[in-house]
Amino acid sequence: MNQLWPAPYRGLKPIDAAITIPGSKSVTNRALILAALAKSPSTLRAPLHSRDSTLMIAGLKAIGCKINQLENGDLEITPGKFFGPASIDVGNAGTVMRFLPPVAALANGLINFDGDPRSHERPLGPVISALEDLGITIEHGNRYSLPMTINGNGSIKGGAVEIDASASSQFISALLLIGPATQNGITVKHIGSSLPSMPHIEMTIQMLREFGAKVDVSDPNSGSYQWQVYPGELTGLDLVIEPDLSNAAPFMSAAMICGGSVTIANWPKTTTQPGDQLRQIFKSMGAQIEFVGSDLKVTGSGEIHGIDIDLHDVGELTPSIAAVAALADSPSSLRGIGHLRLHETDRLAALATELNALGGDVDEEESALHISPAPLHSGIFHSYEDHRLATAGAMLGLVVNGIEVENIETTQKTLPDFPSAWHAMLGAN
Repeated sequence: MNQLWPAPYRGLKPIDAAITIPGSKSVTNRALILAALAKSPSTLRAPLHSRDSTLMIAGLKAIGCKINQLENGDLEITPGKFFGPASIDVGNAGTVMRFLPPVAALANGLINFDGDPRSHERPLGPVISALEDLGITIEHGNRYSLPMTINGNGSIKGGAVEIDASASSQFISALLLIGPATQNGITVKHIGSSLPSMPHIEMTIQMLREFGAKVDVSDPNSGSYQWQVYPGELTGLDLVIEPDLSNAAPFMSAAMICGGSVTIANWPKTTTQPGDQLRQIFKSMGAQIEFVGSDLKVTGSGEIHGIDIDLHDVGELTPSIAAVAALADSPSSLRGIGHLRLHETDRLAALATELNALGGDVDEEESALHISPAPLHSGIFHSYEDHRLATAGAMLGLVVNGIEVENIETTQKTLPDFPSAWHAMLGAN
């Protein structure tokens, strides 16, 4: 688990590569939930096969959903009644630890949840409290975190709940996803001071509607956030999963860091994925970005400019942007990202620690990172079992000779074989 991976060094030798990014984790895991709740079978085409999606599939199968993987990797989902007893391992997957408990509350019987040690530290209380407000019995020892056991009776009445989702938009999505399966539907009102990652909530709403749900959303100009999902049957779909645009960030950055171009296959022209904002962000940092048919081509000169940007809605992009910013010719400020302290690791502290250990100049605030240009040197880049930290280390290693990334295998959380894909990109010439 703690082996060191020598990050491939390329220097300023231009890249010329075309790559295909695996399916979106966020879309795959939401589609799995909705397909399991539907009244007819679904087929998910080109889904992501990674640790997070594997954990989601195993959890759904544990409570009675039939999921069959075809030879080409597509998934066939046949809904069924949910039941216990069952045990579900969430690993350190936010979507699994937050999306599956409401689904398990629809089961008849005891469903136990546990995961990696870090999962015990990640916030889950708002989901537990909301389910208890809806009448679900949960054993959690007053910790409001994992491990826990849900005692379901086969149905959820539904109703209105208030929730503070300041720490994660996944709390909102977790409740909205089960809305159609409740007896009376569900109304969720956000009562926190801020709401991060709004694009992920928009993704949830869009996918609910694609499966046939009726969803009402409060006027965003009203100053309040409220969503109502009506009860009703969902219809299974034959759905093609979009590529994971957030996982495209390291590959896009390679063209910026080394020069040359990288073409990403099948970039969607319209999407709710936060990663789509990389097109504008990296353009602002010096890249030339254009559509070539259905693909996205990123061209860089090797010159990178700093950026001052609020990443509150797209926080998952922060590690990649921070790595690029550390190689820029002017300072950068990445703001609005305090909620990243509660992700797979405290991403702000981890990024500041690792960049500074390599000679960087990073000042850390409660919800921001300020990165100034500084010559970097060789060393170990620790991943903290965080897939996006690991890929950030690989990015730096392109032009900083002698960087070793600890536990590169943690990238399997969302990228099935990142080291091979990285080497293939660099050998594309």
